[in-house]
Amino acid sequence: MALQVGIVGLPNVGKSTLFNALTAKKVEAANYPFCTIDPNVGVVTIPDDRLTQITALIKPKVTVPTTIEFVDIAGIVKGASQGEGLGNQFLSHIRQTDAIVQVVRCFDDSNIIHVNGSVDPLRDIEVINTELMLADLESLEKKFKAVEKLAKSSPDKKVKMQYEVTFKLNEALSSGKPSRSVALSDLEEPFRKELHLLTSKPMLYAMNVSEEDFKKGGNAWTQAVAEFAKNEGSETVMICSALEAEIAQLPVGDQAEFLAELGVTQPGLHRLIQAGYKLLGLQTYFTAGEKEVRAWTITKGTKAPQAAGVIHTDFEKGFIRAETYNCEDLFQYKNEGAVKEAGKYRLEGKEYFVKDGDILFFRFNV
Repeated sequence: MALQVGIVGLPNVGKSTLFNALTAKKVEAANYPFCTIDPNVGVVTIPDDRLTQITALIKPKVTVPTTIEFVDIAGIVKGASQGEGLGNQFLSHIRQTDAIVQVVRCFDDSNIIHVNGSVDPLRDIEVINTELMLADLESLEKKFKAVEKLAKSSPDKKVKMQYEVTFKLNEALSSGKPSRSVALSDLEEPFRKELHLLTSKPMLYAMNVSEEDFKKGGNAWTQAVAEFAKNEGSETVMICSALEAEIAQLPVGDQAEFLAELGVTQPGLHRLIQAGYKLLGLQTYFTAGEKEVRAWTITKGTKAPQAAGVIHTDFEKGFIRAETYNCEDLFQYKNEGAVKEAGKYRLEGKEYFVKDGDILFFRFNV
C-alpha cells in the first residue's frame, strides 16, 4: 500500500519549502499568500537501511523500495471552508490521503509575512483545524439528511448503523471536535472511512523552526505544540525547512557530514516518515529473490493472507502458506541456506501475524 500524505498549513509557514526539500521537486515558494495554486504531488522512496542490507546479501537484479506520496495544497486561511482564499475546492485534494501533515510556524522572521500578523502556533493550529471541521460538516450535511431519511423507512441493519455513525460524527463536528475523536466499533469503522472526512485522518504536526532553535532542540512554541498534540493523540516532528532545503541540494555523500555538524543522524524526511508510520500503525515486510528484492507496507496486525494480497489479490484468494524468516536472521547468518540450518526458516499459515522486517515467500493456488 503506497502511503499518501497531504501537507496543509497557513500561507508562509514553510509548506512548499518543506515539500521542495522532501521531494526535490521545485515548486514556487514565495513570500506572499497563495503562491501554491494547484496541488503539487511528489513521490518519494521510503528510506530503509534494511532494504540496502538485504540487497547486498541477496544481490538481486532489481531492488524496489516502497514509496510515499506527498500532496502539497495552497495555504489555508480562516474562512477557507466558505470559499475564502483559494476556497474549499483545494481541501478536496487531500480527502483521499491517508494522513495529514500540518506544517506549523514556530519561528519568528520579520522578513517573512505572517498572514495573521504575528507568530502564534496554537492559534494557527486552531484556524486550520476549524476549517477542516467546517469543511467536513459541509460535506456531511447532505449525506446525513439522505441517510436519516432512508433509515426511517428501511429495515436494513446496515442502513441504520450508517445513520448512527453519521449522527455521531455530525454531533462531534458540530461541537467542535474532529471526527477521529469519535470511538467506533469494528463494524462501524468502515462507514467512517467511506465518508473521507478530513478530520478522520491522523494528524502529524511538523513544527518548522529556525536553524538556531533546531540546533537547540526547540523553543517555547514547539513545547506548546508538542503538549497540544500529545493531548490530542497526534504526533509531532521538529524540522527546519531552510536546513532541509540545503540538505536536499547536497550530494548524497556530503549529507551525512552536514547532518553530523547539526548533531542529528537523519534528515527531516526520514524522521517525518518514521513519525507517519508510527501514527498510522504501519510496518514493512520484504520479498527477496535473485530477480527482485522489494519492500511492502502493511498495517500492524496484518495476517499473512492479507499481506500477500498487497502484492496481488490472487495471492490472498489462493493463499496456502507463507515461508518466512526475519531480515535480522539474514543479517546474522548472511544467506538463506544458513538461516535454514539455524532453524530460523519457518512455515506459517493463515493466522500468522506478519512482523516488521519479515522476509516472506507466499505459496498460493488459484
